[in-house]
Amino acid sequence: MPLLKKGRNKAIVNISSDAGINGNYFCTAYCASKGAVTVFTKALSLELALDKIRVNCLCPGDIRTPMTEEQWTDDNSEAEMSSFYPLGRIGTAEEVANAIYFLASEKASFIKNYCHVVS
Repeated sequence: MPLLKKGRNKAIVNISSDAGINGNYFCTAYCASKGAVTVFTKALSLELALDKIRVNCLCPGDIRTPMTEEQWTDDNSEAEMSSFYPLGRIGTAEEVANAIYFLASEKASFIKNYCHVVS
């Protein structure tokens, strides 16, 4: 914290999950751990506000990674997973990285104490 307090652009971006906000079937421990990150972010944001440090949390839904691709056992699995999201598709790691980059940048200088669901 001492180095961050001295910096010019003071930002922390934590990564949680939409499961840490909404819950999900058959992954109770995962949901609980991501929920902890989400609430930790909100509390830390309040604690660090006086030091002008912004704290945000990104809560993505399913993201196309080698791990999620391994879960797709047939051609319908990705389509089925995609159907749960308003945009009708799975996000990419690049899209999550772009959101993190924005939240950490000066362009997001008025955004703090917010959990951003990306889905």
